[in-house]
Amino acid sequence: MSEDRFINLETKISHQDFLLEELHQVIYKQQLTIDLLEKKIMALSKRFEETGTTGIEIRGNEKPPHY
Repeated sequence: MSEDRFINLETKISHQDFLLEELHQVIYKQQLTIDLLEKKIMALSKRFEETGTTGIEIRGNEKPPHY
């Protein structure tokens, strides 16, 4: 194997290692975000169940206050 070819392979491997580490960091940050969002959804879901309401009020034919 020629020296240039060997250097070229080492360079490619080095770049791939760097890219792999960057992708790992992105995945790690995304997982942290997913975990946080899941906790928020669970808290909101629990709050919703505790209130026992749908959050929708039916007022009939009442006019809004600005009329």
